[in-house]
Amino acid sequence: MNEKHDPQVESGADEAKTAALRADRVRLGYRGRTISDQLSVDIPDGEFTVVIGPNACGKSTLLRALARLLTPESGAVLLDGKAIATYPAKEVARRIGLLPQSSIAPDGIRVADLVARGRYPHQSLLRQWSKADEDAVAAAMAATGVTDLSARPVDELSGGQRQRVWIAMVLAQDTPMILLDEPTTYLDIAHQINLLDLCRSLNRESGRTVVAVLHDLNHAFRYAGHLIAMKDGRVVAAGAPADIVTAELVREVFDLGCRIIDDPETGAPLVIPLAHNAAQVG
Repeated sequence: MNEKHDPQVESGADEAKTAALRADRVRLGYRGRTISDQLSVDIPDGEFTVVIGPNACGKSTLLRALARLLTPESGAVLLDGKAIATYPAKEVARRIGLLPQSSIAPDGIRVADLVARGRYPHQSLLRQWSKADEDAVAAAMAATGVTDLSARPVDELSGGQRQRVWIAMVLAQDTPMILLDEPTTYLDIAHQINLLDLCRSLNRESGRTVVAVLHDLNHAFRYAGHLIAMKDGRVVAAGAPADIVTAELVREVFDLGCRIIDDPETGAPLVIPLAHNAAQVG
C-alpha cells in the first residue's frame, strides 16, 4: 500500500484543525444491515471537507449520522465533545444545516416559502418572523441565483433549479456547519462551479465548516481543503488532497486506473483516467 494513506486512518491528518464534529467508533446501518462498523471520522473545524468514494460505500449514511438524522447502533457522534443526541433538536438545527441526497417539497409551495423554511430553527414563541429572517432568505436566494424564481411553484422548476432552491434553504438556515450530500446533482457545469465557488467562499470568508459529498474527483481535489476517501463503509485515507491523492489511492477506492498530474489552473491533483486496455495492463 502506498505510504501516503493507510486503511486504518480514521481521523483527519490536519492537526492544526480541531474537530468540532466527529463520529467516534460508530456502527451505522438500516434495518439490521450494517453499512459501517467502528467508523471514526473527524470533521476539521473551519475547513472545506469533501467526502469521496464509490456508490453505496457509506458516504450519505455518514452525513445523516453527523446531522443526527440517523442514530448509531453503537458509538457516538460528538458535537464539541458532547454526544449530539443529548442536544435539543432545534439547537442542532441552528448549528448544522443538511442538504440530503433527495428532498421532496410540499405540493404547490413557492420558492420563497420553501427557502423561508430554513429560518424555522431560529424562531420560537418569543421570536417570530423578523427582518433578520427576511434578509437571510434574500441573501440565500441571491447567492444561489434563484431570486427571480421566488414566486414560482417549486414543482414547476427544472431539476437544476430545484436543487439550487434546496441549497438556498440550507444557506438561509445560516448555520456554522453545512453538510451537502451530492449538491451538484442536476446542475450544469457552470452552476456546479458557481456552487462550489460559493461553498469555498462560505468557508474562507465566513469561517463556516462545509462538508460535501462529491462524485467528480477533479472537483473534489480542486476544492477540498480536507479530503475523506471511503470504501466499504470505512475510511481509506484522510488529509489534504496534495498529501494523499495518488494513482494507487484512486485504484484502491474506485478500481480505476489513472494518472495524477498537477491541475494547470490550481496545482491541485488532477485525475486522468487511463484507456480501458491501458488500465488492464497497468
